[in-house]
Amino acid sequence: MEEIRFCPEHGFYRGKKCKCGAEGELILPKEKVEKLGKFISGVLRHFPDKFGLNMDENGWVNLESLARIVKRKYRWANIWLIKALVYSDEKQRYELKDDKIRARYGHSVDVKLNDLPQAEEDVLYYGTSEEEAHRMLEIGIKPVNQRYVHLSTTIEKSKEVASIRTDTPIVLEIDAKKAREDGIRIVKANDLIALAEEIPAKYIKRQIVFNQYSSS
Repeated sequence: MEEIRFCPEHGFYRGKKCKCGAEGELILPKEKVEKLGKFISGVLRHFPDKFGLNMDENGWVNLESLARIVKRKYRWANIWLIKALVYSDEKQRYELKDDKIRARYGHSVDVKLNDLPQAEEDVLYYGTSEEEAHRMLEIGIKPVNQRYVHLSTTIEKSKEVASIRTDTPIVLEIDAKKAREDGIRIVKANDLIALAEEIPAKYIKRQIVFNQYSSS
């Protein structure tokens, strides 16, 4: 986890130096970035009801209401720091719109995300283990502990995800174009992640096998 700094020219960023080379003002040290990020992720993805937070069907909550909840947990936190967390996040985990905020993906609560754009990629990818890949080739890809299946827009991203769990990652190539033509809803959460309620096995075109010695 990297610290958050502010560059007068480019705004919030993570790490020691901005892309312009300037060492901006320290906003949050990495320990507080981790604490704030984990708490907000939990509230927006998994347990808004626990804190009495009203979430609409697309995952949006009131920003000021969230800030009050965060303030009770961490006295040093405020709306400005929540915005710093969001704007500096290269993984685009969150979205701000007017006076609302939401997590773009990773939900276990029942959200529809109807206002996300349709994914336009013809091919998408899903990284997994060898054992799970064999099962998915038979029954399809279904969400586990999350509301949606998380697909990757690149082979590299899906391999990275799979490598967290296994030394021999398998990447399943998905015929997203055909799935959409057949009525499967696939939406774009950010540049690297697309979401679907499930992917039936017939849309898995092939599997790409890697190992711990592979450089590709």
